[in-house]
Amino acid sequence: MINSITHFLSQSAKGMKRSAIREILKLLQRPGMISFAGGLPASETFPVEDLKKIAVEVLEKESHIALQYGTTEGDPLLRKMIAERHKRQGINVGIENIVITTGSQQALDLIARIFIDHGDYVLCGLPSYLGGINAFLSYGAKLKGIPLDDNGMIPEELEKVVVNLKDLGRKLKLIYIIPDFQNPAGITLTESRRIKIIEIARKYDLLIVEDSPYREIRFEGEQQQLTFGLDNSGRVITLCTFSKIFAPGFRVGWVLAQPIILEKIVLAKQTADLCTSAFVQRVLARYLEKGLLEINLPKTIALYRERRNLMLECFERFMPKDVKWTKPEGGLFLFVTLPEKINASSLLTKAIENNVAFVEGSSFFCNNQGHNTMRINFSFSSREEIENGVERLAKVISDEMNNVR
Repeated sequence: MINSITHFLSQSAKGMKRSAIREILKLLQRPGMISFAGGLPASETFPVEDLKKIAVEVLEKESHIALQYGTTEGDPLLRKMIAERHKRQGINVGIENIVITTGSQQALDLIARIFIDHGDYVLCGLPSYLGGINAFLSYGAKLKGIPLDDNGMIPEELEKVVVNLKDLGRKLKLIYIIPDFQNPAGITLTESRRIKIIEIARKYDLLIVEDSPYREIRFEGEQQQLTFGLDNSGRVITLCTFSKIFAPGFRVGWVLAQPIILEKIVLAKQTADLCTSAFVQRVLARYLEKGLLEINLPKTIALYRERRNLMLECFERFMPKDVKWTKPEGGLFLFVTLPEKINASSLLTKAIENNVAFVEGSSFFCNNQGHNTMRINFSFSSREEIENGVERLAKVISDEMNNVR
């Protein structure tokens, strides 16, 4: 029996890390646990009855397509429906600009595989999405964090870092942004800053990876244009998904980019899964064609708005005064900053003992900071769970603050 496989592993495999979020979710099965940890959509938003009917229709009329291998690029009808949605949102693209992926996480992996050599630098926010961080690290990237404020990534700080790394002879490849209701911070990158980041990418010949899973879940404020739509140089690669606006179990995302980039993504995908499920793509395409997403999505947004508002009210009611949190205009998350002396990792253990969970914020920092931060999800829990969970969490935090004074 082999006792160790370490000496067999590739450098990429040695760089892989377990998802802190997925590890926490394993601990949350016990009765009475209230979890603010995962980025889970509310299951009551899933259009079960609509999908039952459409699935039967697809099997009866299109089984020769839905049960067969599909093209790597994706179902042509689904790509057409996605392109039409983008056009209605002011972005003039066609199916040649779209490749379907098995969730947007696959797209992150494919992009890292295509563009990252060992030692290349990726510039990302402080904090930034854990799945993106791990995808880049697994292919040997070095990550350099760029500070954020209430308006997103700070372009001036980004350019300083770019200039410094280039002066040191480092090879820079990508700027990674989550511009709308950023995971985990919940903040939105303003349109003016998106334009500045595009200008920096052009000036220093970098690509921009725009990860945009939450953009359509807006509760208030002014919609910002996709960075892809603001760029005319072809260097923005936008990742989107139906997981947050439809159903994550379908595992359908897409990449929006120029054909010269998508050609490489298709080649990489052919060695990963050949094609995303033809059946779920065709069911989703017919769902979109019937206009059902436009009917159901506003209901989802209204539910999440109600839950966000309640979460914010409960934070105001229960949290100690030295605790700070973001007030997102959309998305799924609040980001909480505790006093500097409080370590969210040790706090998590005590929170779980009190049947409430979160994700420690340090998991989202590429520079080993953020130990006094946490990410809180508000989309999944019921009204009662939000009220009880925030009260429990506030008590754990208050007790910890009293212990470290």
